[in-house]
Amino acid sequence: MTFLCSIAARRVKIIRPESNGGTFGFMWRGGVQGLVSGDVRLPVCYNRTHSRGQHTEATPSAEVDVKRLDGEDTGIVEVVMRRHKARNALGHVFISQMREIITSLSCDTASRVVIFRSMVPGVFCAGADLKERAAMNNISADSFVHRLRTLMTDIASMPMPTIAAMDGAALGGGLELALACDLRTAAYSAQMGLIETTRGLLPGAGGSQRLPRLVGISLAKELIFTGRRVGGQAALGLGLVNQATEQNQTGDAAYTEALSLAREILPQAPVAIRLAKEAMDRGIEVEMTKAMAIERLCYSMVIPTRDRQEGMAAFLEKRKPNYTGE
Repeated sequence: MTFLCSIAARRVKIIRPESNGGTFGFMWRGGVQGLVSGDVRLPVCYNRTHSRGQHTEATPSAEVDVKRLDGEDTGIVEVVMRRHKARNALGHVFISQMREIITSLSCDTASRVVIFRSMVPGVFCAGADLKERAAMNNISADSFVHRLRTLMTDIASMPMPTIAAMDGAALGGGLELALACDLRTAAYSAQMGLIETTRGLLPGAGGSQRLPRLVGISLAKELIFTGRRVGGQAALGLGLVNQATEQNQTGDAAYTEALSLAREILPQAPVAIRLAKEAMDRGIEVEMTKAMAIERLCYSMVIPTRDRQEGMAAFLEKRKPNYTGE
């Protein structure tokens, strides 16, 4: 198995665990970013910061778009879902536009936190587009779900923290999208559920794997077997979301909570945050000895950074650090 860590702004390490579970070796590769794990290869790109104007304005045909915040919020990016007529259903165009955006953001070191939100009132994402699905034969359906599963893997593999703001229904694939994010916020009125068994299916875009890892196997089985929907307050109690709140008059209470979380993350050292995410995401999938080796390697990558030096200097000088992501 090989890991290629796309963390630092200008460099990447390739980690090769020994087959006997021994020590990790690594090598440097300048200018390249990407991730490789086993047979899964995620987007690889040369280090660059994408244009500030890219995807910042919605086009008439855009079902998914990007908004980059500015001022004190520079570094926070919103992935905005706006397929109004179909309640953000996961159709071909929607998936293609989302994948293009995720690939772009994953290679952008200026993007420090990403919030997924909906502009469709009362809906985060209603799941698969059943009208499109009904026209597919068995082979096409399997290919489509594989494409959707790959999209969720790409979202989960984004190097920066991601937050799903659920101000409305997140059902089936919609909840799977939220589960692919690092953090989740919800309005009490939002309804969430992996409801595929009520349609003769099972969660096929990562839900059967990510939900048990989040809430535990027994509870995940109960929720999936029953196809149960839960509100935001219940989801908070189950550990399905990080924060939940009463909906406000403008219908964006979960987004407001997500933005508050993003603002807490934003001042912290971006390289350290990306490496912390890498250590946790990789470490949770292996036994403890290998997990500790992954942590050690990620920690060693922080040591030579300017951000670490800035953090130490700011502590000694009793001031706030100014991290640059280097």
